[in-house]
Amino acid sequence: MSCDGPYDADSDCAKALERMFYFIDHELGDADVAEIQRHLDDCGPCLIKYDLERTVKALVARSCTEHAPETLRERVLISIRQVHLNITE
Repeated sequence: MSCDGPYDADSDCAKALERMFYFIDHELGDADVAEIQRHLDDCGPCLIKYDLERTVKALVARSCTEHAPETLRERVLISIRQVHLNITE
């Protein structure tokens, strides 16, 4: 993926995309939000990816009306965090 802005596609795009779901879910601090927002403002390919992920998330949210049991939800969240940690190590 190449950036349209003054970014190194291998590092800046990877960092932005790595935190994209946290950005979409409003789970980042102000400094990280500002950094990703600046990147999206300058990088067309990452903005397209962000728009796609945000749209898919909204569609899934509208389509899913059943709620998983809280214990299942907790196990899934723990598994997601573990996978994320393994990927970033």
